Amino acid sequence: MAPRLATFAVNGATKYGAVTDSGIVDLSTRYAQDYPTLREAIEHGALQRLADAAENQPADFALDDVTFRPPIPRPEKIICVGVNYPDRNAEYKDGQDAPKYPSLFLRTARSFVGHRQNLVRPRASPQLDYEGEVVLVIGKPGRHIAERDALDHIAALTLCNEGTIRDWVRHAKFNVTQGKNFDSTGSLGPWIVPYTNEAQLADIRLTTHVNGELRQDDRTSRLMFDFRYLLHYISTFTTLVPGDVIVTGTPTGAGARFDPPRYLVPGDVIEVAADGIGTLTNGVVDET
Repeated sequence: MAPRLATFAVNGATKYGAVTDSGIVDLSTRYAQDYPTLREAIEHGALQRLADAAENQPADFALDDVTFRPPIPRPEKIICVGVNYPDRNAEYKDGQDAPKYPSLFLRTARSFVGHRQNLVRPRASPQLDYEGEVVLVIGKPGRHIAERDALDHIAALTLCNEGTIRDWVRHAKFNVTQGKNFDSTGSLGPWIVPYTNEAQLADIRLTTHVNGELRQDDRTSRLMFDFRYLLHYISTFTTLVPGDVIVTGTPTGAGARFDPPRYLVPGDVIEVAADGIGTLTNGVVDET
């Protein structure tokens, strides 16, 4: 099993560690002086060092005793890719061919919660929707990255439920920012898995279940804009830095595309799963 490194809170303190079958090995106690968070560990290329240090160590905390946080605290950028699976492009029924360039938007860190935490359906709208996605975490800085070198800039993989308030993405003519950034409407996690080779991400099966029902199911080998191209294209206009999060697109099957739409309601459970990464699980509550 690939190493799994998570950020979590326990007894009022935020920590990081390795997730094992028996619980979490607290690595922050041992390495906080060198790497205060996983973001610094990524910056120093230390993920494998952390994973090795946790091997054969007893768990310090049971999984049920911790609160999972998004794995990368305070990333400089969270860049999300819009329509990136061919069936998703067809969902728009606008007669247009696949786009020449990827659609991109930014999200704030505050719009995400961690694994096993509740997404919050806001007072402003009942149209909270799910979008399961594979996430790249940047490890090596770069600008104008060539496609041939792009995968060298990846430190780790994780998952996203890129929760969206559907009516609010159409409030304006040219952007989706409002509907993508309500507090606590998306999730990241459950942990990061260090990236080792291209085979690890070439053909990942990505699924989303809602209350046990399969809603989304596709493979990264079918992406319209693959991971190499995305990093090349994004680095043309912005410098990628360690800890940056690239959310790479969702397959067909989001709730808005059903007739009638099937938006999330309090009590729902969403599971986003991917080969070799894990399963990101969240419930839903109303904003208080």
